[in-house]
Amino acid sequence: MGDTISKSFLAAVPLPLILIDQQERIEAINAPAVALFGSATEGRHYITVLRQPLMIDCIEKALKQRLEARTRFTRPDQESAESYRVYAAPVNSESGSGVLVSFEDVTDLQRAEQMRRDFVANVSHELKTPLTALLSFIETLKGAARDDEIARERFLGIMEREAERMNRLVADLLSLSRVETDERVRPTERVDLRNLIQSTATAIRPMAEDAGVEIAIMGDMDHDLTVPGDADQLVQVFTNLMENAIKYGGGGGVVTVALSRQDRAPGFKDGFVQVDVIDQGDGFDPVHIPRLTERFYRVDSHRSRELGGTGLGLAIAKHILNRHRGRFRIESAPGRGARFSVLLPLGS
Repeated sequence: MGDTISKSFLAAVPLPLILIDQQERIEAINAPAVALFGSATEGRHYITVLRQPLMIDCIEKALKQRLEARTRFTRPDQESAESYRVYAAPVNSESGSGVLVSFEDVTDLQRAEQMRRDFVANVSHELKTPLTALLSFIETLKGAARDDEIARERFLGIMEREAERMNRLVADLLSLSRVETDERVRPTERVDLRNLIQSTATAIRPMAEDAGVEIAIMGDMDHDLTVPGDADQLVQVFTNLMENAIKYGGGGGVVTVALSRQDRAPGFKDGFVQVDVIDQGDGFDPVHIPRLTERFYRVDSHRSRELGGTGLGLAIAKHILNRHRGRFRIESAPGRGARFSVLLPLGS
């Protein structure tokens, strides 16, 4: 093909490509670019299609100075703005010299980078509070409270709680990292959910008794309730859900864990087992539900920290369920308690 760029060449490239001739009109456009800018573009002046000032400056540099140029292009009209890295390079087209403009979708990269920045900021904030408290009490114990036995005991108790809080946070961060690493590896062992739920409830019952809460297990106890799963990870999920129900919804005095089996269901080839963890507490506004599984998101930040929460438990549970190809459903309303439902496929 030599130095010429043909329409067939553009059509073979998966990236959006636009070829602009020396008269500043669009000479050719491939299918991905049509999806981006529309079909009625060939023959039009490029400014009428690529309206963003940075795009125009980039193309003008390539057209008039015959220099390679780069910029960014965004689609602000989209519900979730897409971002593209744009590269404009001088070429020889069928009608003479021109510019080939390519678009690389970097939306996911930008979102991942924003998530990383948010994550670092959140971790820093979560660690800063207990660290500041520890440093303050250490300074006090070295100074004014050096010989005050009562103050020393009180400060040491607070320092112990803050250190435990940091330890829980670090442990949850490590757990989240391990879960994310294994998320694409589907478990192959089979787990009896009936036995797993009963053993989890037994382990957590002392905490429930201290809070004056009864854990009631009910539902389908006759059918086979085994699913493909990682027993340790599923224990982690149900421990988190039961602990949350006791801490935040235990005011009703009972936390119910209900098991049921559905052999046929949309989205599940072989049906599923559903485990509902239901409390009779204060509940919360449904507006929070879409964000509950986000890292560090809390309905009541102050209460969560007071009760020792790290804000990572439901995020870890979500990743575990993703690994198990399961689903997570949350229902709640003020004054009506909350229901956290785990749906796990029966598998073959």
